[in-house]
Amino acid sequence: MSNKGSAAFLVLSTAVLSGSLLFAQSGSSAQASPSQQAGYSLDDKIKMLRRDLRSQRKQIIAENMNLNEAEAVKFWPVYDQYVSELVQGNNAKYEIVKEYAQVDTMSDQQADGLPTRWLTVDENVVQLRRKYLPMFRSVLSAKQTARFFQLDRQVQMMIDLQVASSLPLIEP
Repeated sequence: MSNKGSAAFLVLSTAVLSGSLLFAQSGSSAQASPSQQAGYSLDDKIKMLRRDLRSQRKQIIAENMNLNEAEAVKFWPVYDQYVSELVQGNNAKYEIVKEYAQVDTMSDQQADGLPTRWLTVDENVVQLRRKYLPMFRSVLSAKQTARFFQLDRQVQMMIDLQVASSLPLIEP
């Protein structure tokens, strides 16, 4: 990865770290000052975090794909469609995250369904990537397609790691 790409990953990880604090501390968000944060619900904070992450994710992809103008014209509409579907799929993930963030009020019944729901979300992301693989391949070379999916997975794994590590463990 280039120095520019490394810097972009650092920016993303910083945003993820600061944004993930919204789960650990009820008064934090990625963009709002402490005085502004008080009026935001957990849903509002998650929406702001997700919007910021999508923007930074796109910046990382742009800085590391090294697309010429002709390639970019074909790539970005497919990317935007992919992210739009990914966002919809991630709605279920963030509902699960909200439940994990509120473990002190979780019943056994709620806890019983979480692992299965989380696995379903993961499976849906894999299916979405499979769906889009030929679409990206139709607008990019094989190496560029592989590079995109490599970047996409790296960014998603970093986001997932930060979010997961900020959630409290469920007590037995």
